[in-house]
Amino acid sequence: MADTGIKKVCVIGAGTMGAGIAAQVANAGVPVLLLDIVRDEADRNSVAAGAVAKMLKTEPAPFMSSAAAKLVEVGNIEDDLAKVSECDWVVEAIIERLDIKQDLYAKLEKVRKEGTAVSSNTSTIPLAQLTDGRSDAFKRDFLITHFFNPPRYMRLIEIVAGPQSNADTVAKVTEFVDRKLGKTPVDAEDSPGFIANRIGTFWIQAAVNAAIDMGVSVEEADAIGGKPMGVPKTGIFGLIDLIGLDLMPYLQKSLTSTLPKDDPYQAIARSEPLIEKLIADGYTGRKGKGGFYRLNTEGGGKVKEAINLATGEYAPAAKPPSIPGAAAKGDLGALIGLEGTMGEYAWAILGPTLSYSASIVPEATATIVGVDDAMKLGYNWKAGPFEMIDTIGAAKLRARLAESGLPVPPILEKVGDRSFYRVEGGKRQYFGLDGAYHDIERADGVLLLSDIKLNSQPLLKNGSASLWDVGDGVAALEFTGKMNALDNDVMKLIGDAIPLVAEKFKALVIYNEGTHFSAGANLGLALFAVNIAAWSEIEKLIKGGQDAFKALKYAPFPVVAAPSGMALGGGCEVVLNSDAVQAHAETYIGLVECGVGLIPGWGGCGEMLERWRDMPGMPKGPMPAVSKVFEIVSTATVAKSAANAKELGFLRASDGVTMNRDRLLADAKERALALADGYQAPEPPEFVLPGAGGKAALDLAVESFHSRGIATEYDGVVADHLAHVLTGGDADPTEAVTEERLLELEVTEFLKLVRESRSQARIEHMLATGKPLRN
Repeated sequence: MADTGIKKVCVIGAGTMGAGIAAQVANAGVPVLLLDIVRDEADRNSVAAGAVAKMLKTEPAPFMSSAAAKLVEVGNIEDDLAKVSECDWVVEAIIERLDIKQDLYAKLEKVRKEGTAVSSNTSTIPLAQLTDGRSDAFKRDFLITHFFNPPRYMRLIEIVAGPQSNADTVAKVTEFVDRKLGKTPVDAEDSPGFIANRIGTFWIQAAVNAAIDMGVSVEEADAIGGKPMGVPKTGIFGLIDLIGLDLMPYLQKSLTSTLPKDDPYQAIARSEPLIEKLIADGYTGRKGKGGFYRLNTEGGGKVKEAINLATGEYAPAAKPPSIPGAAAKGDLGALIGLEGTMGEYAWAILGPTLSYSASIVPEATATIVGVDDAMKLGYNWKAGPFEMIDTIGAAKLRARLAESGLPVPPILEKVGDRSFYRVEGGKRQYFGLDGAYHDIERADGVLLLSDIKLNSQPLLKNGSASLWDVGDGVAALEFTGKMNALDNDVMKLIGDAIPLVAEKFKALVIYNEGTHFSAGANLGLALFAVNIAAWSEIEKLIKGGQDAFKALKYAPFPVVAAPSGMALGGGCEVVLNSDAVQAHAETYIGLVECGVGLIPGWGGCGEMLERWRDMPGMPKGPMPAVSKVFEIVSTATVAKSAANAKELGFLRASDGVTMNRDRLLADAKERALALADGYQAPEPPEFVLPGAGGKAALDLAVESFHSRGIATEYDGVVADHLAHVLTGGDADPTEAVTEERLLELEVTEFLKLVRESRSQARIEHMLATGKPLRN
């Protein structure tokens, strides 16, 4: 990894954003000084210290591990500002008032060392105003770094450099937020709202206006303006509830006061008496008493209600009409072409929003790629505005805009009948303002399988997996089924891949670019087999998975797993059976089978026993590792980050962590090549396990949980089968238990549980609701 020169960071402002930024710096393993005002003379650091304490209790967690929190040093601006001289980057995240910010900068100029980067997290104040009155040296080291909330989870950061900003300073900060904080930097111009919030605020305003004017209910609006448009399933009104109704007037005021009077946003910005009343009454969204939706708990129940936009009255949320055909599946042309309210409302959102998005290039950012990346990473849209235009067709959109009396931006005129993106010579290109196409350039160290696919064919492929050549003698195994679930096709492709990789490659990486690495075994297929009593097929699936995963483990080449997102059940077992792991920082890994009434069946039990047995500081003897693994697996514990996965033993201390998702494949490939020279497959482990005596001890623990209401009676049944495996069955504590024997026990106990009606009910419930059943 390139050395950015940033060894310590100071964040000033311990509010939601400032504290979250400090937490993410700490997550990267970098010490951070968090400062705020003095509010309590008796405890002068109470504001910053309170912010850290609050984050340790917050869900979703700003910290990736408890160890990260220890890297945050708290202080106050009055006593500790001189410590800025120890820092290489200062992030200002205080109140959005120019006078207060400028006063802070004057103080910073006296204590910071020259060359220390200073940036503001502002989203509303122009850079030129922020640095007014400061020295040229200060202006050279100043920029805007606009994070999105919550800073740990949102990948976008907008970078705004001023005319005097030093290019090396900007590059240093950009490199740091990319590689260390895991953000995707998008260069923005010093214009109001920058990119994402400018488009996002326009989009939300257009959608709210149209719903009120057209008499569309909030439920209908969210059904039309959510998943079918490729935006989060919250839709419009659900999103406002999430971010807070009270934020909307603030954003509106900010944009209307800074945008030119002829900007299209000025024409649609308006206040709504209903929204003003909701805010005044404390209905500010999820953080308040509710918003456009609320949860009515009167009478002890929980009823989701939605507000009537015309009357302001709440009623039980109604199920909106289904959106037909291709319009429900991302075909935007079909969506805006629907007859009646659905199509009209969809167009009332998309028409103005796409027109506006196209109009702000190059005012807000130099290229269409910047616009699309900002909306995908900052608002979680599946496609950016220009990608949406390509879906509809630029010529069709242009004609519909003209017909509707909406502005047709120059870039939309210039592209003509062409598309904004194309693939040429195996490279993805974008349409530029000069009328020519340009290659989309990746940052050094970024390698994407989606790019490789543009210029190659898979080495092997079936309905659930593919094998790709990713260069330099490394192959990549990709899962491709729904949720990247694992089935017999995956196991077959693994079997076919191993001899091919052994013959022609140096190493194998297991990687994909789905939202999740793998949700585990395909439970739908397993349940189908149960329903027709095809027990032999289930046994075949379990043994086939064991054979495939152990073939990976003992292959004559190194195997590196590169998980991101969820790696659950069988997905976790893939990781456990790999020689090494290069995990994305946001990897949520766990053996969750007990949650659906089963136990791990693809070698997870033995792999976890081996890791905990060899864990530094683990007491010796047959019982400590067994007890720890039993605790983790029986409770279906899932790590909340890669760092937490190391604490739980799902990852080794030596396994790598990549902060930026786009760098994961390159890092995993580098790790695999480093292992390839002189590689020797591991020897199968043997275990000393406690046998019946150890199982009795675990049974007592389960009985205690049951008596205290922590575990159900059937949880105890499942745990009993798990305990039988982990303690070695009828093992003699004086004799070694082989890995092969543990695999046999996994199969036996798994097959017993899958025949249980209560396990089958848990599987059905999980498939239907995505949630575990406590029966």
